[in-house]
Amino acid sequence: MKLIGPADYRDFACIQGACQHSCCQGWEIDIDDASLRRYRAMKGSLGQRLQASIAAEDGSAHFRLTEDERCPFLNGDGLCDIILTEGEGALCQICADHPRYRHFYTGVTEVGLGLCCEAAARQTLTRQEPLSIVTLEDDGEAAGLTPEENALLTLRAELLALAQDRTKPLALRADRLLARCGLPLPRGAMADWAAFLLTLERLEEAWTARLLALRDQPPGRGLGPRWDIPLEQVLSALLCRHLPGALEDGDIAGRVLLTVQGYRLIAAMFAQAGADGIDTLVDIARQFSAEIEYSEENLGAFLDALDEGGVP
Repeated sequence: MKLIGPADYRDFACIQGACQHSCCQGWEIDIDDASLRRYRAMKGSLGQRLQASIAAEDGSAHFRLTEDERCPFLNGDGLCDIILTEGEGALCQICADHPRYRHFYTGVTEVGLGLCCEAAARQTLTRQEPLSIVTLEDDGEAAGLTPEENALLTLRAELLALAQDRTKPLALRADRLLARCGLPLPRGAMADWAAFLLTLERLEEAWTARLLALRDQPPGRGLGPRWDIPLEQVLSALLCRHLPGALEDGDIAGRVLLTVQGYRLIAAMFAQAGADGIDTLVDIARQFSAEIEYSEENLGAFLDALDEGGVP
């Protein structure tokens, strides 16, 4: 088995109590079967708390969130009582993995970091060198990719090279991704896309405020080359995250359009906000990821709009 992923994948570390947007708040936290059995057998005060905090229904289990939608084990210092008491090995799978994601191919597993985590987004957007997918582990066994997998990963490598061609302006690079796949630019101005996204479910009031601002006062000019590298990292990260999904749904076009339109939307929001620093760009990328990438319903609606050619 071979493990591949970004060259700096193992540099990621949770910032714990310093996190301003905890993944332990506002999300339903599912519990895998192995962890559920362990939690139900655990003794002592932590075991009692765990067993009192688990809701199980329809063959699945999750933690009951508090009234302010916090995990019951997220303490006042922003730290996890499960880790503090039992160590990281006691976490359920979703907590241990987040914000990591995986794509599975024949003989190869690919890992990456989701932008919905502010620490992962900052690591990604402040990277100066182009995103590079490398071999992280290899047990010597043949990878054995299928022809379909090999073709898709070859296409992704080609598109990634186009996205990272720093001899060209970034907007032109994004256009070249579409041209390579024979795709038109999605219909609709950024203000129209903001209006469309306002019809979807939203988690954060700050995201709603950004969409309203973009809908009502779209930016009048571009960002300039200063922000090409951070936004290149956005474009590259979206491409690596989403193109492999075409192996399941066959929608290469939709995945490429999602990559380009996602980058364009993040860039437009950043320009609308006055391009006032990397902190703002990191936060916009994090919000886009949390609101669109990590919502199956919203992601599906986004892809449907792209499949229809854009928004009115």
